[in-house]
Amino acid sequence: MARPKKNADGATKTKAPKAIASTQSLSSFVKSICDVMRRSNCASALQYVPELTWILFLRILDAQEAKAREEAEVLGASFSSALQSPYRWQDWAAPHSDKPEDPQTAEGRPFGWKRQELFAAGDGKLFEFINKELLPHLHSLDIDTRTGLPNPAASRKQRIMGRTMTAVEKVRVDSEANLRDILDKVHQINIDHVDDQHFFTLSQVYEDLLLKMGEKNSDGGQFFTPREVIRAMVHTVNPQLGQTVYDPCCGTGGFLAIAYEHIARQLGQSATSTDIDTLKHDTFFGREKENLVFPIALANLVLHGIDQPNLWHGNSLTRRATYAALFDQAPKTFDVILTNPPFGGKEGKDAQKNFAYETSATQVLFVQDILGELAPQGTCAIVLDEGLLFRTNESSFVETKRKLVDECDLWAIVSLPGGVFSTAGAGVKTNLLFFTKGKKTEKTWYYDLSYVKVGKKTPLTLAHFGFAPDGTVLADTALPAILTADWQADEANAGKPFPSYARMLPHHGKPEGATRYSWTVDFAARRAKARAEMQPLLEEAAQIKAAVVDLKEQVKRLKKDKASDAELAALTTQILEKDKAARDLETQAADVDAAVFDLKAVNPTAVVDVDVRTPQQIIENIEAQGRIVEEALARLNVLMAAAD
Repeated sequence: MARPKKNADGATKTKAPKAIASTQSLSSFVKSICDVMRRSNCASALQYVPELTWILFLRILDAQEAKAREEAEVLGASFSSALQSPYRWQDWAAPHSDKPEDPQTAEGRPFGWKRQELFAAGDGKLFEFINKELLPHLHSLDIDTRTGLPNPAASRKQRIMGRTMTAVEKVRVDSEANLRDILDKVHQINIDHVDDQHFFTLSQVYEDLLLKMGEKNSDGGQFFTPREVIRAMVHTVNPQLGQTVYDPCCGTGGFLAIAYEHIARQLGQSATSTDIDTLKHDTFFGREKENLVFPIALANLVLHGIDQPNLWHGNSLTRRATYAALFDQAPKTFDVILTNPPFGGKEGKDAQKNFAYETSATQVLFVQDILGELAPQGTCAIVLDEGLLFRTNESSFVETKRKLVDECDLWAIVSLPGGVFSTAGAGVKTNLLFFTKGKKTEKTWYYDLSYVKVGKKTPLTLAHFGFAPDGTVLADTALPAILTADWQADEANAGKPFPSYARMLPHHGKPEGATRYSWTVDFAARRAKARAEMQPLLEEAAQIKAAVVDLKEQVKRLKKDKASDAELAALTTQILEKDKAARDLETQAADVDAAVFDLKAVNPTAVVDVDVRTPQQIIENIEAQGRIVEEALARLNVLMAAAD
């Protein structure tokens, strides 16, 4: 058997890469890269995902720049690279070949010339170059190493590169042979080698890698949102070109990346250069505080095709920025907000003081923050834990929800299954809320998906929402059986289309939007009913308070007239009793008011299996089951005795 030929630096020669025809084939290819990393000091996803991130980022960036240079040459325009020799991927990372037909740099040198030079200099020189020259240079693109301040001469792309590399101090891979193997494999991943038939294949694979990392890094109330849930939210809100899209706690950038895919798909081949420029530079904005996650978010968005991610590094709630240079073009408010605030987080006073309703609950503060950053007529889609929806025993929860329904039209709430976030290590029951700023809530449409059984091996998919990948409504034949089984089993539904979320969404809040799985709450009527119930309580409390004022005047007169201690004590007791009675009435009224803001989804039309058996029938069934158990035990005892 012929052995594969080696390049001078020891790397295996490979043929020109073929177009990657599917997500699965690329996923397998990336898995082979991760396998090399796992055997080379990057055993877990928390180690190999960040390592692959910066390597893949530099590879794709180099490919993007090469393409931009070619386009500039065709147009006769000038081109300025964000990186110069020898710090480009094509210089130090690409496999070396000096054949005339093989790619060359703009300076006429073969790809991989620096890598070949380092290989010839001896083992350890590649590591030395990366750790002592390349990484410091990349860091300095954004931050002046002499002053520690942002470099005023840095281009926006250079700032993105510098921020993406900020958490990379040295190569984690512990073998140069393995590193060269990894570089060779990554070099085969080219933006031009992804089949056009498969939309954003590379980015989808990268999202899978981020999920693996998220499964190991779900502490502190921070969970990675399942991408299928994000897609359902994006299809619901349907962001358009020209709108700004924002996530105040963007994590790895999943909401922004999928919103980009959505708008790009809408534009299709008809997009103008101006449209593309707007989409890639002026549309997507986000904030993230985690030092490990922020550079990954930048890389993720660049890999998706967002050339200019406008991300702010810091704590959104304290308003303190770690790095804000990429956010300098952000507007004050945003047209679309897509987000999933951390569940169960606790904030200190430095964050709470920035909000009208102080609380340590992170998600409550984020809702207040969003209400301030949502533009007039802007729409928000948000994942919230169920506790926020039904809690009425804490004023900050109630007042935040009151502000929400007073300032916005809360037009839809979707109740998700309990296991949606199990892949991220969270068993929290969640809901999706959709609201538009500028109009008080009159009616809220609910859709119930909580009956769907999901878990790690059976996750919630876009099809459970009734959406096709492009956002169109799926036919019944394409819906999951677990979704439609009960509906189809009911003879009364024969021939009727299944009322999936996607199918019913256009009818939200209307009579035709009411089904077995969806219903509308008349919020205005609920408010009016509460006011009617509160009125007599408050009136009675006011009367009692007025009587207390009179009693206190009596006390003053009696004291002036030197009345007996017994008389004064009797009046004081009356005052205390009436004060308590007034407070009790006001508390009852406040409870009635707070109950208005219990937004928990409770399906009034859910089909409940009712046991129609009589007590005698139930007893007989129990006895019959007991006899079966006794007979089984008797047979087992016989068999055991025979064995002895």
